[in-house]
Amino acid sequence: MPTYTVTNSNFSFSSRQQKKLAEGITKVHNVVTGANTYFAQVIFNKTKTDNHFMGGKKVKEPSLFLLGQIRAGRSKEVKDKLISDLKDVLVKNSKLDETQVWVYINDLPPSQMIEYGAVLPESGKESEWFNNLSSKLKDKLSKIER
Repeated sequence: MPTYTVTNSNFSFSSRQQKKLAEGITKVHNVVTGANTYFAQVIFNKTKTDNHFMGGKKVKEPSLFLLGQIRAGRSKEVKDKLISDLKDVLVKNSKLDETQVWVYINDLPPSQMIEYGAVLPESGKESEWFNNLSSKLKDKLSKIER
């Protein structure tokens, strides 16, 4: 599952903005990678006042960071589109300038990730993975999937 951590510095999001960002990030991940939406989780963090520095100097302007941890195995083209589309979602929903938005993607081997109690599948093998889950978990994930 991709875990996207959104950190905002020197400004706040409303609950509505967080919901729109989470929906946008999830949709981009789903459309670009083909992974089911129930794999995507989005976590929000806000830096405390005066806890953001760059070049050793306190940052005072609003900044937005997205760190995505995704399963390895996708092509450069897919990751290029993913990172670009994620930046667009952040800019659109935060109203910040793109120079205030940072996006990082980390690839993790699926064999080194456990979610829902099971080691994750290689990219493209989600259906096979899903079919081997318990009926209770299948039902839970089906309710999350859009």
